[in-house]
Amino acid sequence: MEESRHLSPKLQEEVHKALEAVKKGRVILYPTDTIWGLGCDITNQSAVERIYEIKNRPRTMPLILLVSSIKMLKDYVEIHPRIETLLSYHKKPLTLIYPKTRNLPEYILSKDGSIGIRVAQDDFCQVLISQLEKPIVSTSANMTGEPYPKSYDDIDPEVKKLADHIVDYQPALAEEEVMPSIIATFNHKGELDFIRT
Repeated sequence: MEESRHLSPKLQEEVHKALEAVKKGRVILYPTDTIWGLGCDITNQSAVERIYEIKNRPRTMPLILLVSSIKMLKDYVEIHPRIETLLSYHKKPLTLIYPKTRNLPEYILSKDGSIGIRVAQDDFCQVLISQLEKPIVSTSANMTGEPYPKSYDDIDPEVKKLADHIVDYQPALAEEEVMPSIIATFNHKGELDFIRT
């Protein structure tokens, strides 16, 4: 695909391996535009449940999704014009909670039907998701209640052991850049209310 031209041969190979793993219903341990995460195909319920098991995460705590573009995002939610403008220009990773969705399995949604979605900004995630042609789950690669990993070396060995596939790629991010995304909700006017900054 066109996106692959931006990747080195090594990274293209890692995308291919991760893509095959996700298509087979496996849980991947992968770098995102924020911190290392656990991910899977959102339409594979058993893979989604495995992520909850690996993290020992209560089922009441929803996961977030990554999409490759605003165009893909529009397949799943209605986007307020102000939100679309914000996403087009916002430089920091931003996860927004969308109150209403479509074309998403019910088991991936919160009890109220909402879901957190982020447009991934890094090349690896963008190309992986684009080639998969649907969103992937993203949740921090740590046991629930434990600190999030700032690098691959910080990831709990048990998490590494339980993941089905580990992406062999470490982005060159400065330590101050490695942090979870901003999370916000928005109202009918497109005004944000920040949950995590």
